[in-house]
Amino acid sequence: MATPPACLSQPGRVEEGRLELNPPLYFRVYLPPCYDESPQRRYPTLYLLHGQTYTYDQWLRLGAVTVADRLILAGEVPPFLIIFPDDRYWNLPAGEVFGQRLVDDLIPYIDETYRTRPNRDGRAIGGLSRGGGWAVHLVLEHWNLFGALGAHSPAIFYEDRPFLEERVQAIPPEDWPHIFIDIGDNDSERGYASLFEELLTRYGIPHTWRLYAGDHSEAYWGAHVEEYLRWYAANWSSP
Repeated sequence: MATPPACLSQPGRVEEGRLELNPPLYFRVYLPPCYDESPQRRYPTLYLLHGQTYTYDQWLRLGAVTVADRLILAGEVPPFLIIFPDDRYWNLPAGEVFGQRLVDDLIPYIDETYRTRPNRDGRAIGGLSRGGGWAVHLVLEHWNLFGALGAHSPAIFYEDRPFLEERVQAIPPEDWPHIFIDIGDNDSERGYASLFEELLTRYGIPHTWRLYAGDHSEAYWGAHVEEYLRWYAANWSSP
């Protein structure tokens, strides 16, 4: 029996990155175990957006890297990259240039620099709180880029409803990404998340909806990080 490579007992690593834009765009990249030892392998990529007023370390603080390492090393999910953008523009309302730095600059850079699967089936995006709302907007505007969307306690405002309804109707039914929405039953944003879920239901868009006990807090998100990562990974088949 062949001896498993030593890298299968070692965790992945996190790299710091910076794009020289105006202002600069900072990000972190999680590279899974055995990334360096598997030069021919390409990996799916998950973009995780932090909440408003937070930074790219929020998802790391919630345990995303630790959980990803554990699941990958145990062989329970295929290995994948995680990108944690840190963009002050995320704290601005959605508008004409909303998310363009991620779409026009960060995604192309990641696909050119790392061994990704550079297509929508190999790319997912998710976020929590306002980051969940931004993820929804990005997918509705750029549905051809993402094969999966995770909206975790998403802050989706009532004034967004006309945009949401227009986009939900505009995307071809066969091109909808996989969608996961969750929120706590004591979350102040529950009505906003329900607004999006109700639109999807009305127009027959398949999605997963989870209402759990909990509020709008890092304690809630941290308790569900493993579920989130398992869901994203389930949408990717091993190469």
